[in-house]
Amino acid sequence: MKHHSDLKSAALLATGTLALVFASASHAIDFEAGDTTASLYGYAKLDMIHDIDNELGDLVARPRILIDGQSGSDGHTTLHAYQSRIGFMTTTPMGGSQLKTQVEVDWFDNAPEGGDLRLRHAYGSWNGVLAGKTWTNFGSLLGKTPTIDFAPQPGQSKAGRKAQLRFSRANWHIALENPDPEDYKDGVATSFNPKRGIYNEHDDAKSGLPDLTLRYQNQAGGLHYSASAMARQLEVEGQGVDDSATGWGLNLAARYPATERLTLRGAVTWGDGIGEYLQNNPSAPGYLEDGSIEILEAWGANVGMSLAAGPGAINLGYGISRTDLDDAREAGIAGVEGANEQFEAVHLNYIWSPIERVSYGVEAGYHTREVVDGRDGDALRLQGMVMYRF
Repeated sequence: MKHHSDLKSAALLATGTLALVFASASHAIDFEAGDTTASLYGYAKLDMIHDIDNELGDLVARPRILIDGQSGSDGHTTLHAYQSRIGFMTTTPMGGSQLKTQVEVDWFDNAPEGGDLRLRHAYGSWNGVLAGKTWTNFGSLLGKTPTIDFAPQPGQSKAGRKAQLRFSRANWHIALENPDPEDYKDGVATSFNPKRGIYNEHDDAKSGLPDLTLRYQNQAGGLHYSASAMARQLEVEGQGVDDSATGWGLNLAARYPATERLTLRGAVTWGDGIGEYLQNNPSAPGYLEDGSIEILEAWGANVGMSLAAGPGAINLGYGISRTDLDDAREAGIAGVEGANEQFEAVHLNYIWSPIERVSYGVEAGYHTREVVDGRDGDALRLQGMVMYRF
Protein backbone atom coordinates (compact mmCIF):
# COMPACT_ATOMS: atom_id res chain seq x y z
CA MET A 1 0.00 0.00 0.00
CA LYS A 2 1.39 3.37 -0.96
CA HIS A 3 1.29 6.12 1.62
CA HIS A 4 1.28 9.86 1.11
CA SER A 5 1.12 10.62 4.83
CA ASP A 6 2.78 14.03 4.75
CA LEU A 7 0.74 15.27 1.81
CA LYS A 8 -2.50 13.83 3.18
CA SER A 9 -1.99 15.26 6.65
CA ALA A 10 -1.26 18.70 5.24
CA ALA A 11 -4.26 18.59 2.94
CA LEU A 12 -6.60 17.41 5.67
CA LEU A 13 -5.48 20.23 7.93
CA ALA A 14 -5.45 22.89 5.23
CA THR A 15 -8.72 22.12 3.49
CA GLY A 16 -12.09 22.92 5.09
CA THR A 17 -14.91 20.33 5.34
CA LEU A 18 -18.54 19.54 5.73
CA ALA A 19 -21.18 22.16 5.40
CA LEU A 20 -24.77 23.12 5.20
CA VAL A 21 -27.62 20.86 4.11
CA PHE A 22 -28.90 22.28 0.85
CA ALA A 23 -32.66 22.75 1.05
CA SER A 24 -33.38 22.80 -2.67
CA ALA A 25 -36.82 24.30 -2.34
CA SER A 26 -35.78 27.13 0.00
CA HIS A 27 -35.50 29.56 -2.90
CA ALA A 28 -38.21 28.06 -5.12
CA ILE A 29 -40.13 29.90 -7.81
CA ASP A 30 -43.71 29.86 -6.49
CA PHE A 31 -46.93 30.48 -8.35
CA GLU A 32 -50.66 29.91 -7.85
CA ALA A 33 -53.01 27.85 -10.02
CA GLY A 34 -56.49 27.94 -8.50
CA ASP A 35 -56.24 26.49 -5.00
CA THR A 36 -52.87 24.91 -5.77
CA THR A 37 -49.54 26.44 -4.82
CA ALA A 38 -46.80 25.17 -7.13
CA SER A 39 -43.04 25.53 -6.71
CA LEU A 40 -40.25 25.06 -9.21
CA TYR A 41 -36.83 24.63 -7.64
CA GLY A 42 -33.36 23.26 -8.26
CA TYR A 43 -29.75 24.13 -8.79
CA ALA A 44 -26.81 23.86 -11.16
CA LYS A 45 -23.70 22.48 -9.48
CA LEU A 46 -20.17 22.02 -10.77
CA ASP A 47 -17.98 19.50 -8.94
CA MET A 48 -14.20 19.77 -9.36
CA ILE A 49 -12.45 16.61 -8.15
CA HIS A 50 -8.82 15.61 -7.76
CA ASP A 51 -8.00 12.11 -6.52
CA ILE A 52 -4.45 12.09 -5.21
CA ASP A 53 -4.48 8.29 -5.34
CA ASN A 54 -6.50 5.95 -7.57
CA GLU A 55 -9.54 7.37 -9.38
CA LEU A 56 -12.68 6.89 -7.22
CA GLY A 57 -15.37 7.95 -9.70
CA ASP A 58 -17.75 10.91 -9.93
CA LEU A 59 -18.72 10.14 -6.34
CA VAL A 60 -16.49 8.14 -3.98
CA ALA A 61 -16.72 4.43 -4.82
CA ARG A 62 -14.81 2.91 -1.89
CA PRO A 63 -14.23 -0.51 -3.53
CA ARG A 64 -11.92 1.35 -5.94
CA ILE A 65 -9.47 2.14 -3.14
CA LEU A 66 -6.24 0.25 -3.86
CA ILE A 67 -5.05 -2.10 -1.11
CA ASP A 68 -1.77 -3.87 -0.37
CA GLY A 69 -0.54 -5.72 -3.44
CA GLN A 70 -2.66 -3.78 -5.95
CA SER A 71 -1.17 -1.34 -8.43
CA GLY A 72 -2.71 1.64 -10.16
CA SER A 73 -2.06 5.21 -11.23
CA ASP A 74 -2.09 8.23 -8.93
CA GLY A 75 -3.48 11.67 -9.65
CA HIS A 76 -6.81 12.00 -11.47
CA THR A 77 -8.88 15.13 -12.12
CA THR A 78 -12.59 15.19 -13.02
CA LEU A 79 -15.10 17.99 -13.50
CA HIS A 80 -18.80 17.19 -13.80
CA ALA A 81 -22.27 18.68 -13.24
CA TYR A 82 -24.30 15.48 -12.76
CA GLN A 83 -25.61 16.42 -9.30
CA SER A 84 -27.50 19.38 -10.79
CA ARG A 85 -31.23 18.89 -10.30
CA ILE A 86 -34.68 20.27 -10.93
CA GLY A 87 -37.90 19.61 -9.04
CA PHE A 88 -41.57 20.52 -8.93
CA MET A 89 -43.83 20.58 -5.85
CA THR A 90 -47.51 21.29 -5.35
CA THR A 91 -49.73 21.86 -2.32
CA THR A 92 -53.54 21.81 -2.54
CA PRO A 93 -56.05 21.95 0.35
CA MET A 94 -58.30 18.89 -0.01
CA GLY A 95 -60.88 17.52 2.43
CA GLY A 96 -59.42 19.16 5.52
CA SER A 97 -55.86 18.06 4.71
CA GLN A 98 -53.08 19.10 2.34
CA LEU A 99 -52.56 17.16 -0.86
CA LYS A 100 -48.84 17.39 -1.63
CA THR A 101 -46.87 16.12 -4.62
CA GLN A 102 -43.21 16.23 -5.58
CA VAL A 103 -41.27 15.15 -8.66
CA GLU A 104 -37.50 15.65 -8.80
CA VAL A 105 -34.73 14.49 -11.14
CA ASP A 106 -30.96 14.78 -11.45
CA TRP A 107 -28.33 13.36 -13.81
CA PHE A 108 -26.54 11.01 -11.42
CA ASP A 109 -27.88 7.71 -12.73
CA ASN A 110 -25.36 4.93 -13.35
CA ALA A 111 -23.29 6.03 -10.33
CA PRO A 112 -20.42 6.21 -9.59
CA GLU A 113 -20.04 7.50 -13.16
CA GLY A 114 -23.29 9.42 -13.63
CA GLY A 115 -24.51 11.27 -16.69
CA ASP A 116 -27.98 9.74 -17.19
CA LEU A 117 -31.28 11.24 -16.07
CA ARG A 118 -32.45 9.78 -12.75
CA LEU A 119 -35.78 9.97 -10.94
CA ARG A 120 -35.08 10.97 -7.34
CA HIS A 121 -38.57 11.69 -6.02
CA ALA A 122 -42.05 11.08 -7.41
CA TYR A 123 -44.75 10.86 -4.75
CA GLY A 124 -47.95 12.29 -3.39
CA SER A 125 -49.22 12.49 0.19
CA TRP A 126 -52.63 13.22 1.66
CA ASN A 127 -54.21 12.68 5.06
CA GLY A 128 -51.16 10.82 6.42
CA VAL A 129 -50.77 8.47 3.45
CA LEU A 130 -47.73 8.80 1.16
CA ALA A 131 -47.41 6.83 -2.08
CA GLY A 132 -44.53 6.91 -4.56
CA LYS A 133 -40.74 7.15 -4.43
CA THR A 134 -38.92 9.21 -1.81
CA TRP A 135 -36.52 8.84 1.12
CA THR A 136 -36.69 5.40 2.71
CA ASN A 137 -38.62 5.37 5.97
CA PHE A 138 -35.73 3.55 7.70
CA GLY A 139 -33.43 5.96 9.52
CA SER A 140 -33.40 9.70 8.96
CA LEU A 141 -31.18 12.50 7.73
CA LEU A 142 -30.71 13.87 11.26
CA GLY A 143 -27.31 12.23 11.70
CA LYS A 144 -26.04 13.05 8.20
CA THR A 145 -23.02 15.35 8.23
CA PRO A 146 -23.14 17.19 4.87
CA THR A 147 -20.38 16.55 2.35
CA ILE A 148 -19.57 18.12 -1.00
CA ASP A 149 -18.90 14.66 -2.38
CA PHE A 150 -22.24 13.09 -3.28
CA ALA A 151 -21.38 9.82 -1.49
CA PRO A 152 -22.61 10.03 2.13
CA GLN A 153 -20.41 8.92 4.98
CA PRO A 154 -20.54 5.21 5.85
CA GLY A 155 -22.22 3.99 9.02
CA GLN A 156 -25.50 5.88 8.99
CA SER A 157 -28.80 4.68 7.59
CA LYS A 158 -28.92 4.58 3.80
CA ALA A 159 -29.40 8.07 2.37
CA GLY A 160 -31.46 6.62 -0.47
CA ARG A 161 -34.95 6.62 -1.91
CA LYS A 162 -37.40 3.76 -2.44
CA ALA A 163 -40.85 3.30 -3.92
CA GLN A 164 -43.17 2.84 -0.95
CA LEU A 165 -46.58 3.11 0.65
CA ARG A 166 -46.27 4.95 3.96
CA PHE A 167 -48.74 5.81 6.71
CA SER A 168 -47.91 8.57 9.23
CA ARG A 169 -49.67 9.52 12.43
CA ALA A 170 -48.15 12.11 14.76
CA ASN A 171 -44.49 11.07 15.22
CA TRP A 172 -44.92 7.50 13.94
CA HIS A 173 -44.31 6.36 10.36
CA ILE A 174 -44.74 2.84 8.95
CA ALA A 175 -44.10 1.82 5.35
CA LEU A 176 -44.04 -1.05 2.89
CA GLU A 177 -41.03 -0.51 0.60
CA ASN A 178 -39.81 -1.89 -2.69
CA PRO A 179 -37.81 -5.08 -1.99
CA ASP A 180 -36.26 -5.32 -5.46
CA PRO A 181 -32.48 -5.80 -5.06
CA GLU A 182 -31.96 -3.48 -8.05
CA ASP A 183 -33.32 -0.55 -6.03
CA TYR A 184 -30.38 -0.70 -3.63
CA LYS A 185 -28.21 -3.14 -5.67
CA ASP A 186 -28.63 -5.51 -2.74
CA GLY A 187 -28.73 -9.30 -3.21
CA VAL A 188 -27.60 -12.71 -1.95
CA ALA A 189 -23.89 -13.34 -2.52
CA THR A 190 -22.49 -16.46 -4.18
CA SER A 191 -18.83 -15.37 -4.30
CA PHE A 192 -16.56 -12.33 -4.03
CA ASN A 193 -14.41 -10.41 -6.50
CA PRO A 194 -10.95 -10.24 -4.90
CA LYS A 195 -9.90 -7.21 -6.98
CA ARG A 196 -12.48 -4.79 -5.62
CA GLY A 197 -13.87 -6.89 -2.75
CA ILE A 198 -17.45 -6.65 -3.98
CA TYR A 199 -19.78 -9.65 -4.07
CA ASN A 200 -21.36 -11.49 -6.98
CA GLU A 201 -25.15 -11.86 -6.66
CA HIS A 202 -27.13 -15.04 -7.24
CA ASP A 203 -29.01 -14.79 -10.54
CA ASP A 204 -32.22 -16.25 -9.06
CA ALA A 205 -32.69 -13.94 -6.08
CA LYS A 206 -36.34 -12.89 -5.90
CA SER A 207 -38.59 -10.43 -4.09
CA GLY A 208 -41.42 -12.32 -2.46
CA LEU A 209 -42.52 -9.74 0.12
CA PRO A 210 -42.13 -5.97 0.54
CA ASP A 211 -39.67 -4.61 3.10
CA LEU A 212 -41.29 -3.32 6.29
CA THR A 213 -39.96 -0.15 7.97
CA LEU A 214 -41.01 1.65 11.14
CA ARG A 215 -39.74 5.03 12.37
CA TYR A 216 -40.39 7.29 15.37
CA GLN A 217 -39.10 10.87 15.10
CA ASN A 218 -39.46 13.68 17.61
CA GLN A 219 -37.62 16.47 19.40
CA ALA A 220 -37.03 17.50 23.01
CA GLY A 221 -35.97 21.12 23.20
CA GLY A 222 -33.20 21.55 20.65
CA LEU A 223 -32.51 17.82 20.39
CA HIS A 224 -33.97 16.16 17.28
CA TYR A 225 -33.88 12.35 17.33
CA SER A 226 -35.25 9.30 15.55
CA ALA A 227 -35.40 5.55 16.11
CA SER A 228 -36.27 3.12 13.34
CA ALA A 229 -36.42 -0.56 12.48
CA MET A 230 -36.71 -2.64 9.31
CA ALA A 231 -37.48 -6.24 8.38
CA ARG A 232 -36.97 -7.90 5.01
CA GLN A 233 -37.07 -11.26 3.27
CA LEU A 234 -34.09 -12.60 1.33
CA GLU A 235 -35.05 -15.36 -1.09
CA VAL A 236 -33.44 -17.45 -3.83
CA GLU A 237 -35.45 -19.82 -6.01
CA GLY A 238 -33.94 -21.58 -9.03
CA GLN A 239 -30.98 -23.70 -10.16
CA GLY A 240 -31.79 -26.32 -7.52
CA VAL A 241 -32.03 -23.72 -4.74
CA ASP A 242 -35.20 -22.78 -2.84
CA ASP A 243 -34.58 -20.98 0.43
CA SER A 244 -35.42 -17.76 2.27
CA ALA A 245 -34.20 -15.89 5.34
CA THR A 246 -35.32 -12.87 7.35
CA GLY A 247 -33.12 -9.81 7.74
CA TRP A 248 -33.60 -6.92 10.15
CA GLY A 249 -31.99 -3.65 11.19
CA LEU A 250 -32.09 -0.85 13.77
CA ASN A 251 -31.03 2.80 13.58
CA LEU A 252 -30.73 5.68 16.06
CA ALA A 253 -29.93 9.20 14.86
CA ALA A 254 -29.80 12.66 16.45
CA ARG A 255 -28.93 16.30 15.84
CA TYR A 256 -28.26 18.80 18.62
CA PRO A 257 -27.38 22.54 18.59
CA ALA A 258 -24.72 22.65 21.30
CA THR A 259 -24.34 26.43 20.92
CA GLU A 260 -25.66 29.09 18.57
CA ARG A 261 -22.74 28.34 16.23
CA LEU A 262 -22.05 24.63 16.80
CA THR A 263 -24.32 21.73 15.76
CA LEU A 264 -23.54 18.10 16.61
CA ARG A 265 -24.83 15.05 14.70
CA GLY A 266 -24.54 11.30 14.97
CA ALA A 267 -26.09 7.92 14.22
CA VAL A 268 -25.62 4.20 14.88
CA THR A 269 -26.93 1.39 12.67
CA TRP A 270 -26.90 -2.37 13.20
CA GLY A 271 -28.59 -5.49 11.92
CA ASP A 272 -28.53 -9.05 10.54
CA GLY A 273 -29.17 -9.15 6.82
CA ILE A 274 -29.47 -5.35 6.82
CA GLY A 275 -27.58 -4.97 3.53
CA GLU A 276 -27.63 -1.51 1.99
CA TYR A 277 -30.06 -0.14 4.56
CA LEU A 278 -26.67 0.49 6.24
CA GLN A 279 -24.95 3.23 4.27
CA ASN A 280 -21.90 1.80 2.47
CA ASN A 281 -22.28 -1.66 3.94
CA PRO A 282 -19.05 -3.30 2.73
CA SER A 283 -20.80 -6.56 1.85
CA ALA A 284 -24.06 -8.36 1.06
CA PRO A 285 -27.05 -8.93 3.38
CA GLY A 286 -26.38 -12.66 3.11
CA TYR A 287 -24.62 -15.40 1.18
CA LEU A 288 -25.51 -18.84 -0.18
CA GLU A 289 -23.91 -21.92 1.38
CA ASP A 290 -24.92 -25.46 0.36
CA GLY A 291 -28.30 -24.25 -0.90
CA SER A 292 -29.12 -22.22 2.24
CA ILE A 293 -29.08 -18.45 2.78
CA GLU A 294 -26.87 -17.33 5.66
CA ILE A 295 -27.45 -13.74 6.75
CA LEU A 296 -24.56 -11.40 7.59
CA GLU A 297 -24.30 -9.13 10.63
CA ALA A 298 -23.21 -5.56 9.97
CA TRP A 299 -22.94 -2.34 11.97
CA GLY A 300 -21.92 1.26 11.48
CA ALA A 301 -21.67 4.65 13.19
CA ASN A 302 -20.98 8.23 12.26
CA VAL A 303 -20.43 11.50 14.12
CA GLY A 304 -20.08 15.06 12.91
CA MET A 305 -20.10 18.73 13.75
CA SER A 306 -20.93 21.95 11.92
CA LEU A 307 -19.45 25.25 13.07
CA ALA A 308 -20.77 28.53 11.68
CA ALA A 309 -17.82 30.62 10.52
CA GLY A 310 -17.97 33.84 8.51
CA PRO A 311 -20.42 33.57 5.58
CA GLY A 312 -20.59 29.76 5.83
CA ALA A 313 -19.83 26.74 7.97
CA ILE A 314 -16.93 24.42 8.75
CA ASN A 315 -18.00 20.79 9.06
CA LEU A 316 -16.09 17.73 10.20
CA GLY A 317 -17.39 14.18 10.09
CA TYR A 318 -16.29 10.57 10.56
CA GLY A 319 -18.07 7.36 9.58
CA ILE A 320 -17.38 3.61 9.73
CA SER A 321 -19.25 0.56 8.46
CA ARG A 322 -18.25 -3.07 9.01
CA THR A 323 -19.59 -6.53 8.11
CA ASP A 324 -18.81 -9.72 10.03
CA LEU A 325 -17.56 -12.20 7.41
CA ASP A 326 -16.01 -14.75 9.78
CA ASP A 327 -18.67 -17.40 9.05
CA ALA A 328 -18.34 -16.86 5.30
CA ARG A 329 -14.58 -17.25 5.67
CA GLU A 330 -14.97 -20.51 7.59
CA ALA A 331 -17.41 -21.73 4.93
CA GLY A 332 -14.76 -21.10 2.27
CA ILE A 333 -16.93 -18.91 0.02
CA ALA A 334 -15.00 -18.20 -3.18
CA GLY A 335 -12.95 -14.99 -3.04
CA VAL A 336 -13.86 -14.23 0.59
CA GLU A 337 -10.25 -13.52 1.63
CA GLY A 338 -10.35 -10.41 -0.56
CA ALA A 339 -13.92 -9.41 0.36
CA ASN A 340 -14.53 -5.89 1.69
CA GLU A 341 -14.98 -5.97 5.45
CA GLN A 342 -14.70 -2.34 6.56
CA PHE A 343 -14.99 1.18 5.14
CA GLU A 344 -14.04 4.40 6.95
CA ALA A 345 -14.18 8.03 5.90
CA VAL A 346 -13.24 11.45 7.30
CA HIS A 347 -14.53 14.61 5.63
CA LEU A 348 -13.53 18.21 6.29
CA ASN A 349 -14.95 21.11 4.32
CA TYR A 350 -15.98 24.74 4.29
CA ILE A 351 -18.99 25.97 2.31
CA TRP A 352 -19.96 29.61 2.11
CA SER A 353 -22.40 31.89 0.30
CA PRO A 354 -21.11 35.33 -0.74
CA ILE A 355 -24.67 36.21 -1.80
CA GLU A 356 -28.03 34.51 -1.64
CA ARG A 357 -28.47 31.51 -4.00
CA VAL A 358 -24.73 31.21 -4.68
CA SER A 359 -22.55 28.73 -2.77
CA TYR A 360 -18.89 27.78 -2.98
CA GLY A 361 -17.10 24.99 -1.16
CA VAL A 362 -13.82 23.13 -0.69
CA GLU A 363 -13.38 19.68 0.85
CA ALA A 364 -10.85 17.01 1.73
CA GLY A 365 -12.03 13.42 2.14
CA TYR A 366 -9.85 10.62 3.50
CA HIS A 367 -11.14 7.10 2.79
CA THR A 368 -9.97 3.63 3.81
CA ARG A 369 -10.87 0.07 2.83
CA GLU A 370 -10.04 -3.17 4.67
CA VAL A 371 -10.57 -6.73 3.41
CA VAL A 372 -11.03 -10.03 5.26
CA ASP A 373 -7.41 -11.17 5.12
CA GLY A 374 -6.29 -7.97 6.89
CA ARG A 375 -4.95 -5.96 3.96
CA ASP A 376 -6.04 -2.35 3.72
CA GLY A 377 -5.63 0.79 1.66
CA ASP A 378 -6.39 4.49 1.75
CA ALA A 379 -7.14 7.34 -0.64
CA LEU A 380 -7.39 11.12 -0.44
CA ARG A 381 -9.85 13.14 -2.49
CA LEU A 382 -9.81 16.95 -2.82
CA GLN A 383 -12.97 18.55 -4.12
CA GLY A 384 -14.42 21.96 -4.83
CA MET A 385 -17.87 23.05 -5.90
CA VAL A 386 -19.83 25.99 -7.26
CA MET A 387 -23.64 25.93 -6.89
CA TYR A 388 -26.27 28.31 -8.27
CA ARG A 389 -29.79 27.77 -6.88
CA PHE A 390 -33.17 28.97 -8.05
